[in-house]
Amino acid sequence: MGPEALAQVLRPLQMMFAPSDCPDLLVGLGSPDDAAVYRISDERALIVTTDFFTPIVDDPAAYGTIAAANALSDVYAMGGQPVFALNIAALPNDLPDGMATTILRAMAEKVREAGAVIAGGHSIQDKEPKVGLVAVGMASPSKLLTKGGARAGDVLVLTKPLGTGCITTGAKRGLADQGHIDHATEWMTRLNREAAEAATEAGARAATDITGYGLLGHATEMAQAGGVTLRIEADRIPLLQGAADYAERDIFPGGARTNQTAYQAGVHFADGIDSARQMLLFDPQTSGGLLLALPPERVTTFDEVMQRGDQSWWTIGEVLASGDMRIDVVM
Repeated sequence: MGPEALAQVLRPLQMMFAPSDCPDLLVGLGSPDDAAVYRISDERALIVTTDFFTPIVDDPAAYGTIAAANALSDVYAMGGQPVFALNIAALPNDLPDGMATTILRAMAEKVREAGAVIAGGHSIQDKEPKVGLVAVGMASPSKLLTKGGARAGDVLVLTKPLGTGCITTGAKRGLADQGHIDHATEWMTRLNREAAEAATEAGARAATDITGYGLLGHATEMAQAGGVTLRIEADRIPLLQGAADYAERDIFPGGARTNQTAYQAGVHFADGIDSARQMLLFDPQTSGGLLLALPPERVTTFDEVMQRGDQSWWTIGEVLASGDMRIDVVM
């Protein structure tokens, strides 16, 4: 569902539940974020989220792994540690023997890699496979990461390259190089665990993960939540192998156009940023990286933690005081 349609659907629900109705619900519909957060004590809060989708790669094990990593990412985006998960599965009854087991086993292995456990789930029969997780995590209320909180002067950091939407769309159309598909798959199967740990240790002020609304959609949400403007340097944004080529050939999923329509009014592109690069910034991502706002004096700490885990990251811009626009994309 596109951002505008989703906002319309949620509006009546947001009016039904005032923050004062449940003071221990730290993050809910009143302040939409990557996951819901419920305080159970002064030291502990539950983080709960859910996500599922249809196959974006042909390999069933990779599909399950990506689905699990993608669902767990919202826990990491809130600064939490996953503790358990429930499977969500809608599967045809005519799948080849063993395929459903392969998908669910791959999901369970990724959950175990995250230090969590599969505790149950729910399945139905459907014509097209759809799998995902209800992911439950824990965090200290004082160390939660949310979309709000970015302040002028903060450094913007991204922890995975962009391009999964256009590459997987190219694969579905039979137009993608296998090497590019493999490279994208490798990134999509990575957990955001180390990035979340580094963000928490470095005292990140705001965070979100880059998924279906693309970099600019999720960046807009961060800017709106914090009442700031984000300046993003287009030339510093990392791209997956082959992504620029598919963008030049206008190979994008339909969600990229939906994101462009929904968010372009609040984005200013500098002269010289061509349409292909612009669309890459609207490209829907699957199991994308974290977008973080870090105090500049804490970037070194963030780098040290990421280096311990041999993790990549990129500085892509800065946070400015609120102005006439939410996102300013420069060369």
